[in-house]
Amino acid sequence: MKTVQICLNSIDKVKAFVNDITKFDTDFDLVSGRYVIDAKSIMGIFSLDLSKPIDLCIHADESNIDAILEALNPYICQ
Repeated sequence: MKTVQICLNSIDKVKAFVNDITKFDTDFDLVSGRYVIDAKSIMGIFSLDLSKPIDLCIHADESNIDAILEALNPYICQ
C-alpha cells in the first residue's frame, strides 16, 4: 500500500481523476480526517472537503505502483 496527497480543487479535476483511476483494477481509498471513502465514487469525493489536500491510499502491488503514480501525477500535491 502507498499513500500520496492529492489536490482535487475543481469539478473537472474530480471527473478526470475518477476516469483515470477507474482504468486500474486496484482499490483506492480517500482519507480526509476520520472519513474514508472509495476513490472511484464521484459522489463520495464530493462529500469531502476539497479545499485542502486529501490522502489517497493505493492498495496495489509494488509492480503496478509506478504506472499508477504516473497516471496520478497531475493530481499529486507538490
